[in-house]
Amino acid sequence: MKKTILGMSMFLLMLSSVNLFSQARTTNSATFTLGVVEIETIVKEMPEALSADRELQELTKKWEDSIVAKRTDLETRAQNYQRQKAMMAAAAQQQEEEKFAMEAQELQILASEAQNAINQTRERLLEPIRAKVKSAIEAVAKDEKISMVLSKEAALIMYYEPRLDITFRVIDKIKRNK
Repeated sequence: MKKTILGMSMFLLMLSSVNLFSQARTTNSATFTLGVVEIETIVKEMPEALSADRELQELTKKWEDSIVAKRTDLETRAQNYQRQKAMMAAAAQQQEEEKFAMEAQELQILASEAQNAINQTRERLLEPIRAKVKSAIEAVAKDEKISMVLSKEAALIMYYEPRLDITFRVIDKIKRNK
């Protein structure tokens, strides 16, 4: 979940920063206000984020189990081959070794396909969550006339006044708009 949340946090920070910096330039500097949010806290309160995380964990486990089973089978057969290798003809040895090399390569391809499938599923599941969080942050910012919202998780924030934190107002906005 931490990878999911971290990725979403960074995406939202970049997206929000671009939009809000451009808005801040056009805002009268006398009325410039700042807000901060803790994306991770917001996401933890969203049932759809917990559901997405659970689905990703299940998918990852399914792929891992499949890959581990194939790797274990390949390793077992390779060990058996090593015990019988001395009794085999050179041509049969070469044929077996080529077969193992091809299966090892297929296993690497399967692992790569698994990672791609997991990444695609993660993006499919997280996109609506990102959009919902971003929309709620923007709505709260507009309601409270906040010029710019920064993420607390960003390493750039060294200090902020607690009154600037709109995290729980964003959570409230998300929950009220169900």
